Amino acid sequence: MKRPDPAHDITPAPPEERGDTAMAILDGGLGVGVWGVGVGFGGGGGAAPAGVNNALVFYYYGSKAGLIDRVLARYYRRHIEALAGALDGGGTLRERMHRLVDAYVSFIEEHRGYPRIVQHQLAGGGPFGDRIRENLRPLFEWTREALSGLAPAEGPTAARHLFVSISAVVTNYYTYAPALAPLWGGDPLDDASLAERRAHLHWVVDALLAQLERDGVDESGQEDAT
Repeated sequence: MKRPDPAHDITPAPPEERGDTAMAILDGGLGVGVWGVGVGFGGGGGAAPAGVNNALVFYYYGSKAGLIDRVLARYYRRHIEALAGALDGGGTLRERMHRLVDAYVSFIEEHRGYPRIVQHQLAGGGPFGDRIRENLRPLFEWTREALSGLAPAEGPTAARHLFVSISAVVTNYYTYAPALAPLWGGDPLDDASLAERRAHLHWVVDALLAQLERDGVDESGQEDAT
């Protein structure tokens, strides 16, 4: 006989009743990250946030899939907010790009499991691939607009390529970190290694900007008319 699941005996709470506990579950899911590789807590090798069980997830979100759906939507919204905040205050193209990369790295360091979640879901045809694609669109559109003064509309240096390249150079480090430890002879995710990686990313930004300057983009982010 199939073991009964107590979660199925609980009616989901209406939206007006979803208060602090619901938000705590959502915050916990956003922080843990790696559990989303599977469908629910524990299924992907990660632990549930403290005090969270399947019954609570079902009560507030209807299902574990419903929670993960909300977590992904919130992740991408916060992603855009973090990057947008980095561009506030103006400055030269170089200053803005360095702030952007700093904000991107800091955000991913707080949500290290997400690069693996996205890779797993898209490459393996996971159940949340459509949600990832849906939420990727506003992030892509925002980034393309933010880089509009840096890159042409078409060609090998177009914003769509910069979007993928910058994203990859930031996030792939966390995807491959488990495999890097024996190769590097240390923990690639310890404080010293992360600081070194961040410094390398700023070097990448400088190299990118140097080439764009040679291609005729000035420090304000506009093409040089001379």
